[in-house]
Amino acid sequence: MADSQTNLAWATLLDLTGTGPVHQRLARALRAAIRTGRLPSGSAVPPSRALAEELGCSRWVVTEAYGQLVTEGYLAARVGSATRVAWTPDTAVTSLGPARAARTRTTAIRYDLAPGLPDLRAFPRRRWADSVAAVTRTVSVTDLGLPDPRGHPLARRTIAEYLRRSRGAVATADTVTICAGITDGVTRVARALRRLGVDAVAVEEPGWPRLRAAVAGAGLSVRSVPVDRDGVRVDTLDEVRAVVVGAAHQFPSGAVLSPERRAALVRWARAVDGFVVEDDYDAEFRYDRRPIAAMQGLDPSRVALLGSVSKILSPALGLGWLVAPGALVFGGEAAPPVLDQLALAAFVDRGWYDAHLRAARRRFRTRRDLLLAALARAIPEGTVDGTAAGLHVLLHLPAGTDAGAVVQSAARAGLSLMALDDYRAERPATPTPVLVLGYGNLADGEIAPAVATLRTTLDRV
Repeated sequence: MADSQTNLAWATLLDLTGTGPVHQRLARALRAAIRTGRLPSGSAVPPSRALAEELGCSRWVVTEAYGQLVTEGYLAARVGSATRVAWTPDTAVTSLGPARAARTRTTAIRYDLAPGLPDLRAFPRRRWADSVAAVTRTVSVTDLGLPDPRGHPLARRTIAEYLRRSRGAVATADTVTICAGITDGVTRVARALRRLGVDAVAVEEPGWPRLRAAVAGAGLSVRSVPVDRDGVRVDTLDEVRAVVVGAAHQFPSGAVLSPERRAALVRWARAVDGFVVEDDYDAEFRYDRRPIAAMQGLDPSRVALLGSVSKILSPALGLGWLVAPGALVFGGEAAPPVLDQLALAAFVDRGWYDAHLRAARRRFRTRRDLLLAALARAIPEGTVDGTAAGLHVLLHLPAGTDAGAVVQSAARAGLSLMALDDYRAERPATPTPVLVLGYGNLADGEIAPAVATLRTTLDRV
């Protein structure tokens, strides 16, 4: 659907009947239209003002619906461009974004070296089922009623205790909000920032596209800021009062925010009366030393901490948390299902979360070592970069290598990869010869044949 076709009879296309607020009914109708293929992937949806006029509702209704669908991955928003449908049947299965799904539609993936997933084979099914069964048997009648939008008090208290002891965070049940994950948390904070009069948020470049989309979907401008080996460049934070950073392990660069940069970032936030949104991505997975504490502890009044279980357990659970000062808590959003929250609390309280995390660290440390050894043998001209942490590494190829062409050719051979430029807001004129290789959801026995396939692909390209 071209941009010029966005003036369709949307009132006819979308069925807004049913119960609930208008913005929820609109989001439901758009979601159904996308999932049934009436709005195909890549098609543009109308500007919020135009759709509001067509439907006879307020613009707020449309922006709220669009923001919700951006958070869920059905739409992708970029400042200065049309909001477009991002969902396809492939993204529904992989949850790894339209760029990767587009490359995997025609060829079955045998080896998954793309980042974004933990080891799904190791999901603790029995213990999670036991946690769900336990809370289902014991949940009170009151807890089965309308949920607290900020999350169940027990779940918030459990997460606060966990973050205090494991991440060095300053957290209480009153400062914790249970959300659906990192993207949902960024959306909540962005809406709160907008309410405070903030109109632009800095986001690391390169970075996870969904973070940019969440900020834009909340109606804020996105300013790209560079990162280097010490993390985000604080000296580039001009004309903004908020920034989203990956302090423990920036994705995809793998940089760890240095102590000097952490201190400088807190000083910057105080000087501009601003806020830092800390994405605690991959924070628990450090293999050469103990994980460093969250930056949020340096100034809980200026730093909001975001985390989730997606890289430790599974993104399918849709559970995360936001620890934020009162100014950044925006009411109105629905929390994840109460039984799921209580199951997570029980899973943590019984010590199963910590046990699973310890086993995962051992597994991923071994897997990373196997991958580095295989790359050194098969691709000696490549250079591996990135801190000994997380679930991915960067593979620098010889100058002039077209990493995008490597990704496309590998997909045809059944190997899923991502290029560093896939995570840039704007692709550079000269492609960056760097691949982002994930090893979280790759079995140990698949590493050697996966790297061999990559070697063959490089020779072919």
